[in-house]
Amino acid sequence: MHQNNAELAARMESFELAFRMQMAAPEAFDLSRESIAIHAMYGTNNPRCAHVAKQTLAARRLVERGVRFIQIYSGGMENERSWDGHSDIESNHRQFAGETDQPVAALLSDLKNRGLLDSTLVIWGGEFGRLPVAQRSKGNQAKGRDHNPHAFTIWMAGGGVRAGSIYGSTDELGYAAVENPIDVHDLHATMLR
Repeated sequence: MHQNNAELAARMESFELAFRMQMAAPEAFDLSRESIAIHAMYGTNNPRCAHVAKQTLAARRLVERGVRFIQIYSGGMENERSWDGHSDIESNHRQFAGETDQPVAALLSDLKNRGLLDSTLVIWGGEFGRLPVAQRSKGNQAKGRDHNPHAFTIWMAGGGVRAGSIYGSTDELGYAAVENPIDVHDLHATMLR
């Protein structure tokens, strides 16, 4: 009766895929299946970095299962409880770098040890940079920095990226991209390549 209905077949196929994904998710996110050594490497029991460590370990488990896009998010709260260092950038970034350093290093090592880093592109970045000058605001002792849409830094590893490559640079103050400036479309094209 409905054998020749392509739209119905496509809809059924998408529902079946969604069901298979939901059935596989509990196992994929079950971090208890990992060894004590892996948990120690990622820092899942370290209060300083446990929330990022669990995300990065789950990300590796998803990569192993063929998931093609995974986002790990550090911060995400209001200003000073995220990477948004308007008031005290040194303390802010020291804290968040400390929360992400061990888990991200573990993810890269783990992917490499499992033969997955060459086929997995890992990207670390934000949506903007920071101005090279101190930010003054009400109650602020000029220890923070405002957003800088003219220059920002990301790093990439694996996925065919040449290790140690640097592309572009800023002016002597770090205010604007002056050597090989690109826009986000170029960055997206590089990622897709």
